[in-house]
Amino acid sequence: MSRTILSEEFPRHVAAALAALGVRNLVLSLQDPSFPSAPGEDGGRGSPYAEGGLRFLEFARALGFTGIQLGPQGQTSEDNASPYDGSLFSRNVLNVAPGPLTREEPWGALLRPERVAAFWAEHGGTGERVRHRAFFRAHGELLDEAWATFQLKRAQAVPGSAVSRLAERFAAFQHEHQAWLERDALYDVLCAEHGRDWWRQWPSEWDRRLWHPRPGEVEAFAHRRRVLRSKYAAPVEAYAFRQFLVHAQHAALREHTAAWGLKLYGDLQIGYSPRDAWAWQGLFLGAYLMGAPPSRTNPEGQPWNYPVLDPAQYHAAPDAEDAYAPAPRPGPVLWFMAARMDKMLAEYDGLRIDHPHGLVCPWVYRAGAPEPVRAVQAGARLFASPDLPDHPELARWALVPPEGLNRAVPRYADGWVRELGTAQVSRYSALFDAIVAAAHARGRDVSDLLCEVLSTMPYPLERVLAQYGLGRFRVTQKADLNNPQDVYRSENARPADWIMLGNHDTKTIWALAERWRAGDEARAQADYLAGRLHPEAAGREDFARRLLAEPGLLVQAKFADLFVSQAQNVMVFFADLFGLTATYNAPGTVNDENWSLRVPRDYREVYARGLGANAVLNLPRALALALRAGDEPSRARHGPLIEALERLAEG
Repeated sequence: MSRTILSEEFPRHVAAALAALGVRNLVLSLQDPSFPSAPGEDGGRGSPYAEGGLRFLEFARALGFTGIQLGPQGQTSEDNASPYDGSLFSRNVLNVAPGPLTREEPWGALLRPERVAAFWAEHGGTGERVRHRAFFRAHGELLDEAWATFQLKRAQAVPGSAVSRLAERFAAFQHEHQAWLERDALYDVLCAEHGRDWWRQWPSEWDRRLWHPRPGEVEAFAHRRRVLRSKYAAPVEAYAFRQFLVHAQHAALREHTAAWGLKLYGDLQIGYSPRDAWAWQGLFLGAYLMGAPPSRTNPEGQPWNYPVLDPAQYHAAPDAEDAYAPAPRPGPVLWFMAARMDKMLAEYDGLRIDHPHGLVCPWVYRAGAPEPVRAVQAGARLFASPDLPDHPELARWALVPPEGLNRAVPRYADGWVRELGTAQVSRYSALFDAIVAAAHARGRDVSDLLCEVLSTMPYPLERVLAQYGLGRFRVTQKADLNNPQDVYRSENARPADWIMLGNHDTKTIWALAERWRAGDEARAQADYLAGRLHPEAAGREDFARRLLAEPGLLVQAKFADLFVSQAQNVMVFFADLFGLTATYNAPGTVNDENWSLRVPRDYREVYARGLGANAVLNLPRALALALRAGDEPSRARHGPLIEALERLAEG
């Protein structure tokens, strides 16, 4: 591999360029299964906690990245690998790295080295794609063995031994997380008891509503839970042990990233897994579900089938005896949100807020509709439907009077709500306020919250984010070059925004560049980028021709365009970094290809080889192009840095 990437010179010059360009955060985005494995240690899926994952994070820091954006890390199922359908409190035990469990300290040698080596040898693939189903089963068998070994060794443990200390840590973990551990564990138990993997198909109404008794049923349901805890004590404890393993490995990862000066961002998903929909069903509206309305990038809309938090439970019922109560007290929904946020902020340095529309102005549609796509297209905004004849039930939740709506636009349009007063914004902001309050309580700055606002920004959401100075996402590959006001154009970005070429739901920039070159779009992109990166008119046309003539240079210029914007935060998806053309996720589809793309095994060599050939995102080249786009005094001031970056750009 090229020595320039391994040297201190590389991250030092990248950091200097970022500072000169006013960029505070340069974050690499990838999800857990996409991590590469160390040579000889690949079981068919990556993990940030395995040796290969740790080495990759060191590599990312050596390139100059300041943070890592992970996807949701909740437990997924065998037949659905989407992290956005994972659990909210339980972490994904597929991330448990088996290698460390062979060590005596601190794991008490829970697995035999030869057993783990056999697992890697039997189930390792090419490293290009995740083998989710096969890994799910084989890895589960490994964890079963680790649990059996722990039980045996715990019974024989000598005080002060590695296993004895491990048992103490496990007991403390169970005590700390008892509130959600029991709910999540009982879900698996009841799926097995009823032979159905979805709670709505269980034959027992009692078990379907185990955590949601009606008035007069509370004691009877509490008794049923005691019976289940007693009957299934062993599998419930086994579930807790797997959670202990993955939580402990995550804590160890955070120690590494903190030492490297690398911020770790979690993902506050908007959806709920079946496990959570069952465990917390008392907090949701029964008649409506949440989805995505028709939009520029998704004209048909998407029926997500996610439950919607019940506005009636945001706050506690007013106390009739206390006429001087200063403000509404938090209700079950806000307590739930606070608990969720407290756990996440204990485990990450910052959070990506997935589809914040769902927290402020959710788009809802009728549950149980025979044609969900048509239902979501005919849906409405939960808090902005005071008098819709097809959704009369929503009138009770309206925060806007009929005269506050713009009937000349579709009800999903950004301008459907025309104006809001301070009190109305405050009510729209109830869930978001809980998130910000939790962030402050954990010592985080509001800028550590990343709001995934894409093509649409409904007015209520705009007002809620504005009160906290939060920005939006700018995905420049989607920019309309014929519309100067388009939200995705880099010149429209603001300092608080997060700007990127693409994300996990888009095609890679390299695949798009191939398509552009096959048509007329490449010329339009070159002209636009020349205008952004070549400040003087003289020579601009030559620069545009060069972008078209040199393979890969158009992509580097597109990358540089991020850094000349006002946005202080830049995010890079891993497939873009390494020059990949395969799609990571095609939204709205479920198949074995989705969510399966991985970082190349030989990522160091791939990146080193690709630098000089412009076949990967060339950080030094993009930064040099961005610095050259400044005015003449700026170029003179940064001349030595530009030259150093250009030397590094050649690999």
